[in-house]
Order: sequence, then C-alpha cells, then structure tokens
Amino acid sequence: MPLAPANQSQLIRSNQKDEYYQTFLRNNANEAFQTLAGSKRWLDWRKEIELLSDLVYYGLTTFSGYQTLGEEYVSIVQVDPTKRQIPSRARRSLFVLCHALLPYLLNKAVVCLENELERGQEGQSGVSRRQAAPGPWSLESWLRRWMRRAVGLLSEPQRRACLPAVFVLQQSLTLLHRLHVALFYISGSFYHLSKRMAGISYLRVMGPNSSDGTIRNSYRLLGAVSLLQLLITVCLQLNNFRQRQRARQEWKLHRNLSPQHTESSSPRAARCILCLEERRHSTSTPCGHLFCWECITEWCNTKGDVMTHYATDQRVEIMHQ
Repeated sequence: MPLAPANQSQLIRSNQKDEYYQTFLRNNANEAFQTLAGSKRWLDWRKEIELLSDLVYYGLTTFSGYQTLGEEYVSIVQVDPTKRQIPSRARRSLFVLCHALLPYLLNKAVVCLENELERGQEGQSGVSRRQAAPGPWSLESWLRRWMRRAVGLLSEPQRRACLPAVFVLQQSLTLLHRLHVALFYISGSFYHLSKRMAGISYLRVMGPNSSDGTIRNSYRLLGAVSLLQLLITVCLQLNNFRQRQRARQEWKLHRNLSPQHTESSSPRAARCILCLEERRHSTSTPCGHLFCWECITEWCNTKGDVMTHYATDQRVEIMHQ
C-alpha cells in the first residue's frame, strides 16, 4: 500500500497517546520515589524524576529506533527530510534532548534568573523574602550560583532593565509555541518544535477510502483562526505596552514641569506605604490613604482586575494635594 504524509489528526492522536503513557510512567516513578525517600526529598526532586521518566520513555522507543506507543497506535513511522529512510541516531538524539531536556533547562534558568533579579531589588529596598534553599548537589543550586555571579556583574540600571526582559522572554516563548501550533494546523508537518528542529516528520499507510483532503482542510481553517487569535493577542499586548510607556513619559514630564522640594522641614517626613519613601506628588484615594502619584498609578496598571472590581461599587477619584 502507498505511503503518504501523516495528517494532523493522526499526529494529535499519537501525541495524546504518548502523553497518557508518559503521565502513567511519571506517576509510578513519583510514587516509588516518595515511598522510598520520603515526601520532603520527593518535593525537592519531583521535576528531575519527571525528566528522567521522559528520557527513559523516549530512550526506549525513539532513540532505540522503535515506534512510540502513540505512533504504533495510529500506524505512523518517523522519517528524515528525504522521506525515504528513518531518522539517523543523531537526529533521534537531537529530538530527545530538545523535547525533554531543553524545556527543563530553559525553565530552570529563567526562574533562577528572575529570582536573582528580584532578590537584588528586594535587598536594595530593605525587604527580603526567604526562599527554600535547594540541595547542594542539585542543578538548581548550580544554576542559582551561576546566575548570582552573572547578575552581580550588572549595574543597577541594567538589573532594572533585565527584569522586564525576562517577562518578555517568557511571554515570547508562549507566543512562539502558539504560532508553531497554528502553523502545524495549516501545514500538518511538525506538531512539536523539537521535531521541527530535528527535521523528523511522519509517513502513514494510505487506505483505499482515505478522506485526507477533508481532514487537512478542516485543520487549515482551525490554523487560520488560531493565527488570527494570536495576531489579536499580540496587538493587544503591544497596545497595553505603549499605553504604559506613554503614562511613564507623561509622569516624567509632569514631574519635571512641577518639581517639589524633596527636603522636608519636619524631622519625620510622610512616607508612601508602597515605595516606603517620602511621598512625591501626594495623592489621596476615597478611603483616605495617601500615596505617591507614580506609585498608585503603577499599582492601578498592574492590579487592573482589583480596581475593576472596586469600581463596580464606587467611582475612584484621584485628588492632588
């Protein structure tokens, strides 16, 4: 029987079946480790246990040259870009590392970098937040020491600029994944970024009464809708970012045009409870609390959901003193 490229529905069903067996293997490994080592050690090593389970699953199937349980379920086989032979061991190794190990390392690195940047800001503001210390031989401990040395080489303006950059990186990874899924719905080639990086695609046995064209057209429509939704999301995020930048520029202009004396005649200057510094351009809320104008506007931008809920009961009026 002739071979044809696998369609989107077969790749999705194969992935769902693989995820089912991966979850089953993870749960059994976590339960066994928790029983042998205790709950405390299990909490410290649960991510590594899941990583080891995934490496074992793909090591015994894809890396060894066999079909995964999901691929066997829908009768598809992996092929290299030539579509004439199965992927080489190097390609299979690259796929396993990119699919299981790379997301783990990237997530650990981003979290450690974000924690170190926040810890530096909290240390300078006089506020410290205790965090659970990782084990001395864990990967997280090594990454934290490396990130601490790297962050220590940055100046204070660079640290303030890096913290939003980390958030942008996290959002960009999410948007990249959504873009890749939308492209998969349209083209039907690669369901995972790791397979796209390794150049691994799938072939299937075409039946006599195959409705492959109808399936692909329906998924192309879903891909077009997904791309439209992604475009709208990006536009909304860019618009929100521009509004925040405009608000900051207006505040800087207002502060330069109407400067206030930073030195107070009284020995005990009134302080803002948000920034814990002397209030600048004191602003009162309806409840009577006083804040810096910049602090309360930034709080409203970051806590929009709280302000929306509060605005349903009464109008919030900002009064300058």
